[in-house]
Amino acid sequence: MNEVRVGMIGYKFMGKAHSHAYRDLPMFFPSAPRPVMKAICGRNREGVEQARSQFGWEMAVTDWRELVSRDDIDLVDINAPSDAHKEIAIVAAKAGKHLFCEKPLALTLADAREMLAAAEAAGVKHMVGFNYRFAPAVRLAKKLVEEGRLGRIYHFRAFFMQDWIVDPDFPLVWRLDKNVAGSGAHGDLGAHLIDLAHYLVGDMTEVVGMSETFIKERPLPSSMAGLSAKGGKDAPKGPVTVDDATLFLARFANGALGSFEATRFAPGHRCTNSFEINGSRGSVKFDFERMNELQVYFTDDAADVQGFRRVLATDPAHAYAEAWWPPGHSIGYEHTIVHETVELMEALREDRQPVPSFHDGVRCQAVLEAVERSVGEKRWVAISEM
Repeated sequence: MNEVRVGMIGYKFMGKAHSHAYRDLPMFFPSAPRPVMKAICGRNREGVEQARSQFGWEMAVTDWRELVSRDDIDLVDINAPSDAHKEIAIVAAKAGKHLFCEKPLALTLADAREMLAAAEAAGVKHMVGFNYRFAPAVRLAKKLVEEGRLGRIYHFRAFFMQDWIVDPDFPLVWRLDKNVAGSGAHGDLGAHLIDLAHYLVGDMTEVVGMSETFIKERPLPSSMAGLSAKGGKDAPKGPVTVDDATLFLARFANGALGSFEATRFAPGHRCTNSFEINGSRGSVKFDFERMNELQVYFTDDAADVQGFRRVLATDPAHAYAEAWWPPGHSIGYEHTIVHETVELMEALREDRQPVPSFHDGVRCQAVLEAVERSVGEKRWVAISEM
Protein backbone atom coordinates (compact mmCIF):
# COMPACT_ATOMS: atom_id res chain seq x y z
CA MET A 1 0.00 0.00 0.00
CA ASN A 2 1.69 3.17 -1.22
CA GLU A 3 -1.28 5.50 -0.74
CA VAL A 4 -4.08 5.82 1.82
CA ARG A 5 -7.18 7.70 0.70
CA VAL A 6 -8.48 9.77 3.61
CA GLY A 7 -11.90 11.21 4.37
CA MET A 8 -11.94 13.57 7.36
CA ILE A 9 -14.92 14.63 9.50
CA GLY A 10 -14.20 17.88 11.33
CA TYR A 11 -12.34 20.96 10.10
CA LYS A 12 -11.53 23.28 12.99
CA PHE A 13 -8.66 23.01 15.50
CA MET A 14 -7.87 19.31 15.11
CA GLY A 15 -9.03 19.27 11.50
CA LYS A 16 -6.34 21.82 10.67
CA ALA A 17 -3.75 19.90 12.70
CA HIS A 18 -4.55 16.59 10.97
CA SER A 19 -4.60 18.24 7.54
CA HIS A 20 -1.18 19.73 8.22
CA ALA A 21 0.12 16.27 9.15
CA TYR A 22 -1.22 14.68 5.98
CA ARG A 23 0.41 17.38 3.87
CA ASP A 24 3.79 17.35 5.65
CA LEU A 25 4.21 13.59 5.97
CA PRO A 26 5.31 12.85 2.36
CA MET A 27 7.96 15.60 2.46
CA PHE A 28 9.66 14.44 5.66
CA PHE A 29 8.79 10.71 5.76
CA PRO A 30 8.84 9.76 2.07
CA SER A 31 9.08 6.02 2.78
CA ALA A 32 5.68 6.00 4.52
CA PRO A 33 2.47 5.54 2.49
CA ARG A 34 1.22 8.88 1.17
CA PRO A 35 -2.08 10.21 2.55
CA VAL A 36 -4.41 11.28 -0.26
CA MET A 37 -6.72 14.00 1.02
CA LYS A 38 -9.92 12.99 -0.77
CA ALA A 39 -12.79 14.61 1.15
CA ILE A 40 -13.42 16.80 4.18
CA CYS A 41 -16.78 17.01 5.97
CA GLY A 42 -18.46 19.61 8.16
CA ARG A 43 -22.02 20.75 8.80
CA ASN A 44 -21.49 24.34 7.69
CA ARG A 45 -21.20 24.47 3.88
CA GLU A 46 -19.34 27.78 3.78
CA GLY A 47 -16.99 26.83 6.62
CA VAL A 48 -16.08 23.41 5.27
CA GLU A 49 -15.57 24.74 1.75
CA GLN A 50 -13.18 27.35 3.12
CA ALA A 51 -11.33 24.60 4.98
CA ARG A 52 -11.18 22.45 1.84
CA SER A 53 -9.55 25.27 -0.08
CA GLN A 54 -7.20 26.32 2.71
CA PHE A 55 -6.10 22.84 3.83
CA GLY A 56 -5.84 21.25 0.40
CA TRP A 57 -8.62 18.63 0.28
CA GLU A 58 -10.05 17.51 -3.06
CA MET A 59 -13.70 17.99 -2.15
CA ALA A 60 -16.00 19.09 0.68
CA VAL A 61 -19.27 17.50 1.84
CA THR A 62 -21.74 18.32 4.60
CA ASP A 63 -23.11 14.81 5.23
CA TRP A 64 -20.70 12.45 7.00
CA ARG A 65 -22.74 9.44 5.87
CA GLU A 66 -21.99 10.38 2.29
CA LEU A 67 -18.27 10.50 3.11
CA VAL A 68 -18.05 7.12 4.88
CA SER A 69 -19.97 5.36 2.10
CA ARG A 70 -17.63 6.47 -0.68
CA ASP A 71 -15.66 3.77 -2.49
CA ASP A 72 -12.62 6.04 -2.83
CA ILE A 73 -12.06 6.36 0.93
CA ASP A 74 -9.80 3.93 2.85
CA LEU A 75 -9.50 5.75 6.18
CA VAL A 76 -12.05 7.86 8.06
CA ASP A 77 -10.50 10.52 10.31
CA ILE A 78 -12.92 11.61 13.08
CA ASN A 79 -12.08 14.88 14.84
CA ALA A 80 -15.62 16.22 15.24
CA PRO A 81 -16.88 16.95 18.80
CA SER A 82 -16.90 13.95 21.13
CA ASP A 83 -20.64 13.29 20.97
CA ALA A 84 -20.31 12.41 17.27
CA HIS A 85 -17.49 9.87 17.60
CA LYS A 86 -19.48 6.74 18.36
CA GLU A 87 -22.05 6.85 15.57
CA ILE A 88 -19.55 7.83 12.90
CA ALA A 89 -17.00 5.21 13.93
CA ILE A 90 -19.51 2.37 14.02
CA VAL A 91 -21.05 3.23 10.64
CA ALA A 92 -17.59 3.72 9.09
CA ALA A 93 -16.34 0.39 10.49
CA LYS A 94 -19.34 -1.43 9.04
CA ALA A 95 -18.50 0.21 5.71
CA GLY A 96 -15.02 -1.34 5.92
CA LYS A 97 -13.13 1.89 6.60
CA HIS A 98 -10.07 2.09 8.83
CA LEU A 99 -10.53 4.52 11.72
CA PHE A 100 -8.52 7.38 13.21
CA CYS A 101 -10.48 9.03 16.05
CA GLU A 102 -9.51 11.90 18.30
CA LYS A 103 -9.61 11.48 22.05
CA PRO A 104 -11.46 11.01 24.27
CA LEU A 105 -12.71 8.07 22.25
CA ALA A 106 -16.34 8.50 23.34
CA LEU A 107 -18.64 10.15 25.87
CA THR A 108 -18.84 7.00 27.98
CA LEU A 109 -16.96 3.78 28.61
CA ALA A 110 -19.90 1.78 27.25
CA ASP A 111 -19.79 3.77 24.00
CA ALA A 112 -16.01 3.35 23.73
CA ARG A 113 -16.34 -0.40 24.17
CA GLU A 114 -19.02 -0.49 21.50
CA MET A 115 -16.74 1.38 19.09
CA LEU A 116 -13.92 -1.05 19.73
CA ALA A 117 -16.21 -4.04 19.26
CA ALA A 118 -17.50 -2.64 15.95
CA ALA A 119 -13.99 -2.04 14.64
CA GLU A 120 -12.83 -5.53 15.59
CA ALA A 121 -15.95 -7.18 14.19
CA ALA A 122 -15.36 -5.38 10.88
CA GLY A 123 -11.67 -6.28 10.85
CA VAL A 124 -10.56 -2.68 10.30
CA LYS A 125 -7.56 -0.93 11.83
CA HIS A 126 -8.25 1.66 14.52
CA MET A 127 -6.21 4.41 16.17
CA VAL A 128 -6.98 7.01 18.84
CA GLY A 129 -5.30 10.43 18.80
CA PHE A 130 -3.05 10.52 21.85
CA ASN A 131 -0.43 12.62 20.09
CA TYR A 132 1.76 13.50 23.09
CA ARG A 133 3.15 9.96 23.04
CA PHE A 134 4.91 10.99 19.86
CA ALA A 135 7.12 13.80 21.17
CA PRO A 136 10.74 12.61 20.85
CA ALA A 137 11.45 13.54 24.49
CA VAL A 138 8.51 11.39 25.64
CA ARG A 139 9.82 8.53 23.52
CA LEU A 140 13.15 8.93 25.32
CA ALA A 141 11.42 8.72 28.70
CA LYS A 142 9.72 5.51 27.53
CA LYS A 143 13.08 4.09 26.43
CA LEU A 144 14.69 4.83 29.79
CA VAL A 145 11.81 3.15 31.64
CA GLU A 146 11.75 0.09 29.34
CA GLU A 147 15.51 -0.42 29.54
CA GLY A 148 15.39 -0.29 33.35
CA ARG A 149 17.68 2.71 33.51
CA LEU A 150 15.37 4.40 36.04
CA GLY A 151 15.11 1.19 38.08
CA ARG A 152 11.92 0.28 39.86
CA ILE A 153 9.29 2.97 39.27
CA TYR A 154 7.92 4.53 42.46
CA HIS A 155 6.07 7.67 41.37
CA PHE A 156 4.30 9.15 38.37
CA ARG A 157 3.01 12.68 38.89
CA ALA A 158 1.41 14.73 36.15
CA PHE A 159 -0.52 17.91 35.54
CA PHE A 160 -2.07 19.54 32.49
CA MET A 161 -2.88 23.19 33.11
CA GLN A 162 -4.46 25.80 30.84
CA ASP A 163 -6.06 29.19 31.43
CA TRP A 164 -8.23 29.94 28.40
CA ILE A 165 -11.56 30.04 30.28
CA VAL A 166 -10.48 31.90 33.44
CA ASP A 167 -12.55 34.93 32.38
CA PRO A 168 -16.10 34.26 33.70
CA ASP A 169 -17.49 36.07 30.63
CA PHE A 170 -15.82 33.64 28.23
CA PRO A 171 -18.69 32.03 26.26
CA LEU A 172 -20.25 28.63 26.89
CA VAL A 173 -18.42 26.71 24.13
CA TRP A 174 -19.20 23.07 23.35
CA ARG A 175 -16.30 21.86 25.49
CA LEU A 176 -18.25 23.11 28.53
CA ASP A 177 -21.38 21.10 27.66
CA LYS A 178 -21.38 17.55 29.07
CA ASN A 179 -23.82 16.33 26.42
CA VAL A 180 -21.29 17.19 23.71
CA ALA A 181 -17.90 16.93 25.42
CA GLY A 182 -18.55 14.19 27.99
CA SER A 183 -16.49 15.98 30.65
CA GLY A 184 -14.40 19.11 31.03
CA ALA A 185 -10.72 19.42 31.90
CA HIS A 186 -10.84 15.83 33.12
CA GLY A 187 -11.72 14.24 29.78
CA ASP A 188 -10.02 16.81 27.57
CA LEU A 189 -6.71 17.31 29.39
CA GLY A 190 -6.71 14.51 31.95
CA ALA A 191 -7.19 11.93 29.21
CA HIS A 192 -3.75 12.80 27.83
CA LEU A 193 -2.18 12.40 31.28
CA ILE A 194 -3.88 9.05 31.79
CA ASP A 195 -2.66 7.79 28.42
CA LEU A 196 0.89 8.97 29.11
CA ALA A 197 0.77 7.16 32.45
CA HIS A 198 -0.43 3.96 30.76
CA TYR A 199 2.25 4.31 28.08
CA LEU A 200 5.12 5.05 30.45
CA VAL A 201 4.26 3.18 33.65
CA GLY A 202 1.41 0.73 33.03
CA ASP A 203 -2.10 -0.05 34.19
CA MET A 204 -3.75 1.58 37.20
CA THR A 205 -5.68 -0.48 39.71
CA GLU A 206 -7.61 2.10 41.75
CA VAL A 207 -8.23 5.84 41.94
CA VAL A 208 -9.68 8.50 44.22
CA GLY A 209 -10.51 12.00 43.04
CA MET A 210 -12.15 15.38 43.47
CA SER A 211 -13.33 18.02 41.02
CA GLU A 212 -14.84 21.49 40.89
CA THR A 213 -16.74 23.73 38.50
CA PHE A 214 -15.71 27.24 39.48
CA ILE A 215 -17.93 29.19 37.06
CA LYS A 216 -21.43 27.73 37.06
CA GLU A 217 -22.93 29.81 34.21
CA ARG A 218 -21.51 31.49 31.11
CA PRO A 219 -22.79 33.65 28.24
CA LEU A 220 -24.08 31.71 25.25
CA PRO A 221 -21.73 32.02 22.26
CA SER A 222 -22.60 33.70 18.99
CA SER A 223 -19.84 31.71 17.27
CA MET A 224 -16.99 29.39 18.22
CA ALA A 225 -13.92 27.88 16.60
CA GLY A 226 -11.24 25.72 18.20
CA LEU A 227 -10.48 27.18 21.63
CA SER A 228 -11.89 30.62 20.80
CA ALA A 229 -15.42 31.98 20.76
CA LYS A 230 -17.42 35.18 20.44
CA GLY A 231 -20.14 36.34 22.78
CA GLY A 232 -20.73 39.17 25.20
CA LYS A 233 -21.26 39.31 28.93
CA ASP A 234 -24.75 40.70 28.26
CA ALA A 235 -25.77 37.60 26.27
CA PRO A 236 -28.17 35.07 27.81
CA LYS A 237 -26.39 32.55 30.01
CA GLY A 238 -26.43 28.78 30.17
CA PRO A 239 -25.15 26.28 32.75
CA VAL A 240 -21.64 24.86 32.68
CA THR A 241 -22.19 21.11 33.02
CA VAL A 242 -18.59 19.85 33.14
CA ASP A 243 -15.68 20.14 35.55
CA ASP A 244 -13.29 23.08 35.39
CA ALA A 245 -10.64 21.13 37.33
CA THR A 246 -10.17 17.54 38.48
CA LEU A 247 -7.46 16.03 40.66
CA PHE A 248 -6.97 12.35 41.48
CA LEU A 249 -4.59 9.85 43.04
CA ALA A 250 -3.90 6.42 41.60
CA ARG A 251 -2.21 3.12 42.40
CA PHE A 252 -0.50 1.27 39.56
CA ALA A 253 -0.38 -2.48 39.09
CA ASN A 254 3.42 -2.41 39.44
CA GLY A 255 3.17 -0.76 42.88
CA ALA A 256 3.88 2.81 41.79
CA LEU A 257 1.84 5.75 43.07
CA GLY A 258 0.37 8.44 40.82
CA SER A 259 -1.04 11.94 41.14
CA PHE A 260 -2.90 13.78 38.38
CA GLU A 261 -4.24 17.32 37.98
CA ALA A 262 -6.15 18.78 35.04
CA THR A 263 -7.39 22.35 35.10
CA ARG A 264 -8.36 25.22 32.81
CA PHE A 265 -8.04 27.70 35.70
CA ALA A 266 -4.28 28.17 36.04
CA PRO A 267 -3.45 31.73 34.88
CA GLY A 268 -0.16 31.88 33.02
CA HIS A 269 -0.29 28.24 31.95
CA ARG A 270 -1.15 28.12 28.28
CA CYS A 271 -0.48 24.41 27.76
CA THR A 272 1.55 23.03 30.65
CA ASN A 273 1.39 19.29 30.04
CA SER A 274 4.00 17.93 32.43
CA PHE A 275 4.99 14.70 34.12
CA GLU A 276 7.72 13.40 36.40
CA ILE A 277 8.74 9.79 36.95
CA ASN A 278 10.82 8.75 39.96
CA GLY A 279 12.53 5.38 40.11
CA SER A 280 15.08 3.60 42.26
CA ARG A 281 17.92 4.52 39.88
CA GLY A 282 16.80 7.87 38.52
CA SER A 283 14.12 10.33 37.49
CA VAL A 284 12.86 12.14 34.40
CA LYS A 285 10.85 15.37 34.04
CA PHE A 286 8.97 16.60 30.97
CA ASP A 287 7.02 19.79 30.24
CA PHE A 288 5.33 20.18 26.86
CA GLU A 289 5.95 23.92 26.88
CA ARG A 290 9.61 22.86 26.49
CA MET A 291 8.73 19.80 24.46
CA ASN A 292 12.17 19.22 22.94
CA GLU A 293 13.76 18.73 26.36
CA LEU A 294 13.80 15.91 28.89
CA GLN A 295 15.29 16.47 32.33
CA VAL A 296 17.15 13.31 33.35
CA TYR A 297 18.76 12.30 36.67
CA PHE A 298 20.69 9.12 37.46
CA THR A 299 21.63 8.12 41.02
CA ASP A 300 24.90 6.51 39.91
CA ASP A 301 26.41 9.74 38.61
CA ALA A 302 29.52 10.82 40.48
CA ALA A 303 28.71 12.80 43.62
CA ASP A 304 30.32 15.98 42.32
CA VAL A 305 28.10 16.11 39.20
CA GLN A 306 24.83 14.84 40.66
CA GLY A 307 21.75 16.68 39.42
CA PHE A 308 19.18 16.82 36.65
CA ARG A 309 20.68 17.15 33.16
CA ARG A 310 18.92 18.76 30.21
CA VAL A 311 18.75 16.39 27.26
CA LEU A 312 17.77 18.06 23.98
CA ALA A 313 15.85 15.38 22.08
CA THR A 314 16.53 16.79 18.61
CA ASP A 315 19.64 14.77 17.71
CA PRO A 316 19.40 11.74 15.38
CA ALA A 317 19.73 9.48 18.44
CA HIS A 318 16.13 10.33 19.30
CA ALA A 319 12.87 9.11 17.78
CA TYR A 320 11.79 10.88 14.58
CA ALA A 321 14.48 13.57 14.92
CA GLU A 322 16.50 12.46 11.91
CA ALA A 323 13.59 13.23 9.56
CA TRP A 324 13.43 16.89 10.51
CA TRP A 325 16.13 19.52 10.96
CA PRO A 326 19.82 19.58 11.94
CA PRO A 327 20.58 18.81 15.63
CA GLY A 328 19.44 21.52 18.01
CA HIS A 329 16.70 22.84 15.71
CA SER A 330 13.40 22.65 17.55
CA ILE A 331 10.17 21.03 16.46
CA GLY A 332 6.67 21.88 17.74
CA TYR A 333 3.18 20.68 18.59
CA GLU A 334 2.22 19.87 15.01
CA HIS A 335 5.12 17.43 14.69
CA THR A 336 3.61 15.12 17.31
CA ILE A 337 0.59 14.73 15.03
CA VAL A 338 2.80 14.12 11.99
CA HIS A 339 4.55 11.38 13.98
CA GLU A 340 1.31 9.67 15.00
CA THR A 341 0.19 9.84 11.37
CA VAL A 342 3.43 8.12 10.33
CA GLU A 343 2.62 5.31 12.77
CA LEU A 344 -0.89 5.05 11.32
CA MET A 345 0.22 5.01 7.68
CA GLU A 346 2.99 2.48 8.27
CA ALA A 347 0.66 0.21 10.25
CA LEU A 348 -1.85 0.21 7.39
CA ARG A 349 0.87 -0.74 4.92
CA GLU A 350 2.19 -3.49 7.21
CA ASP A 351 -1.32 -4.79 7.97
CA ARG A 352 -0.85 -4.41 11.72
CA GLN A 353 -2.76 -2.61 14.42
CA PRO A 354 -1.48 0.96 14.96
CA VAL A 355 -0.75 2.11 18.50
CA PRO A 356 -2.39 3.73 20.41
CA SER A 357 -5.52 1.88 19.34
CA PHE A 358 -9.14 1.89 20.45
CA HIS A 359 -8.00 -0.56 23.16
CA ASP A 360 -5.97 2.31 24.63
CA GLY A 361 -8.96 4.63 24.25
CA VAL A 362 -11.15 2.18 26.19
CA ARG A 363 -8.47 1.77 28.87
CA CYS A 364 -8.29 5.56 29.28
CA GLN A 365 -12.08 5.89 29.39
CA ALA A 366 -12.25 3.31 32.20
CA VAL A 367 -9.96 5.46 34.35
CA LEU A 368 -11.85 8.66 33.48
CA GLU A 369 -15.12 7.11 34.60
CA ALA A 370 -13.60 5.52 37.70
CA VAL A 371 -12.43 8.98 38.78
CA GLU A 372 -15.88 10.43 38.11
CA ARG A 373 -17.45 7.66 40.20
CA SER A 374 -14.95 8.34 42.95
CA VAL A 375 -15.82 12.05 42.93
CA GLY A 376 -19.52 11.26 43.15
CA GLU A 377 -19.27 8.53 45.79
CA LYS A 378 -16.30 10.01 47.72
CA ARG A 379 -14.32 6.76 47.86
CA TRP A 380 -11.52 4.81 46.22
CA VAL A 381 -12.76 3.07 43.08
CA ALA A 382 -11.09 0.02 41.55
CA ILE A 383 -10.65 0.10 37.77
CA SER A 384 -11.97 -3.48 37.73
CA GLU A 385 -15.37 -2.12 38.83
CA MET A 386 -15.80 -0.32 35.52
